[in-house]
Amino acid sequence: MQGKDLLDRRVANVLPSKDGLADLMGKKKIRLYQGFDPTGTRLHLGHSVGIRKLMDFANAGHEVIFLFGTGTVLAGGGDPSGRETGRKMITQEEIDENIKGWKDQVAPLVDWDKVSIKQNGDWLVPLSLKDILSVASHLSAVQLFKREMFQRRIENGDTVSFAETFYPMLQGYDSVVMDVDLEIGGTDQEFNMLIGRELMRKIKGKEKFVLTTPMILGTDGQQMSKTRGNAVWLDDTAEDMFGKLMALPDEHVASYIELVTDLPIDSTKDLHPMEAKKVLAFDVAKQFHGEEKAQEAKSIWESTFQKGEVPTDIPTHKLNGEENVVDILVNSGTVSSKSEARRLIEQGGIELDGTKVTDPTINLDASGTLRIGKHRFLKVQ
Repeated sequence: MQGKDLLDRRVANVLPSKDGLADLMGKKKIRLYQGFDPTGTRLHLGHSVGIRKLMDFANAGHEVIFLFGTGTVLAGGGDPSGRETGRKMITQEEIDENIKGWKDQVAPLVDWDKVSIKQNGDWLVPLSLKDILSVASHLSAVQLFKREMFQRRIENGDTVSFAETFYPMLQGYDSVVMDVDLEIGGTDQEFNMLIGRELMRKIKGKEKFVLTTPMILGTDGQQMSKTRGNAVWLDDTAEDMFGKLMALPDEHVASYIELVTDLPIDSTKDLHPMEAKKVLAFDVAKQFHGEEKAQEAKSIWESTFQKGEVPTDIPTHKLNGEENVVDILVNSGTVSSKSEARRLIEQGGIELDGTKVTDPTINLDASGTLRIGKHRFLKVQ
């Protein structure tokens, strides 16, 4: 992706101006980054928008940095942007665990030979009190406390921790340390990124551009998040990815095509909504699992949901005497824990031969087919 497309696709806004950034890029290869706070073990499709934008720049020959926020995450448990309540503080052990699988999850999208990885804990954690006060002296406390989301929380009777108000300053200081020309982030990050622009101007006398990427909505049309259960996770199976995307509201298909694929933006405009979703679901599943797995996922979805059939090629679990449903789900490797199995049952997400399972202690001593959620099946025998 070069020229005009580089500053158009997967781009919501460029500050202070798109023309200014284009002019700079015409003169030199720029240095840019995006930060990712390790607040969870899994990344979802929403995270892939920024990752793809980073790779657009890397493929165009620019210097791209993936920044893990091992320092910023310590400020109030991570970025407060878009949150109605504060986060819990996070431990170093949790940070290490959360970051462990990220590289594998994004590997299908990233050419690691074209980018570099840094951790801002390397320079933020060693800062002395003198250093922190020096950086803080360049910012207005009124500016930080007037942040809309903080004001909203105060009006709702919630509190804002002092650690949370530190977050924009720490993120902004990353730009100064790495001496970047551009920072990329979702539209919810604009405030933080502009703080970095201000610090860069005041400390180094340098212009820093800000590029925001659009936020995609979840499979239910609401903001994508793990708490809403509407996320397409990067480590989902091909079947789960395909099935979840087929449940996407029709009106969101076009934005998904633009943001999470490299397909021509208008490639599905003349298709029936269901066929357009198949094109999208197949492409995303193919990105992370390859063409063969994507085709299998498509075939299973079509036979299961369009023809009402149960797939023939499904995992099998051999009963060890009598086992309850929770043990079957865990022992077969279908879910990772008993608590996850119980949660699925409580949410009505488990069926046995077409009948919803409501009792997690129910024992099975005969063959049957369990349906887990909308897209997974397990043959018990």
